[in-house]
Amino acid sequence: MGNQEDMRISIGDAANELGVSVKTVRRWADSGKIRYERSPSGHRRFYTSDVKRLAPRKSDELDTRITINYARVSSHDQKEDLAKQIKVLESFSASKGWEFETISDLGSGLNYKKKGLKELLQRIMEGDVGRLVLTHKDRLLRFGSELVFAMCEEFEAEVIIINKSHEELNFEQELVTDMIELITVFSARLYGSRSHKNKKLIDNMTKAVQDSA
Repeated sequence: MGNQEDMRISIGDAANELGVSVKTVRRWADSGKIRYERSPSGHRRFYTSDVKRLAPRKSDELDTRITINYARVSSHDQKEDLAKQIKVLESFSASKGWEFETISDLGSGLNYKKKGLKELLQRIMEGDVGRLVLTHKDRLLRFGSELVFAMCEEFEAEVIIINKSHEELNFEQELVTDMIELITVFSARLYGSRSHKNKKLIDNMTKAVQDSA
């Protein structure tokens, strides 16, 4: 149940506030996306708090939230590349006049538990982030970035990718690093991390990946 300030409004008023049709609000209610209760006459009444949460934000409201620049490289020997990423991101956001913070990670694009990534996701879900700025799509994750973008859409955080194409050399280097990590994890599960068979497989597969890059 809502508090005293959480008023109930009609389905027509809810549709107007949300900028959608009555039919859409009814579908959302049936799917559980928005709560409602029945009035004594049997009509649906919607909580204003839910309507406010789902209503599209105005552009000036977007500007009151923080812009997050996110930078990532896979390994310690790429710290120079990380510094370049951060510089590009911060110069871009500053040129737009946005209030921004920068979150960076040093770790594989296959690792979903990086400290910076976890902080970023938490802040998106808290509604604190108005924009997410990346130099390239794969800076976020090697696979699964679309899920994060869908989360941004749900919490109305704009995603801006400065460069749509990859810098091929860095992309290939990082792909090699990520593939080696993937091989290491799965071979350890198959043979045990300390076994001779595991070490031999990793060495052979690592060489093959590096030779093909």
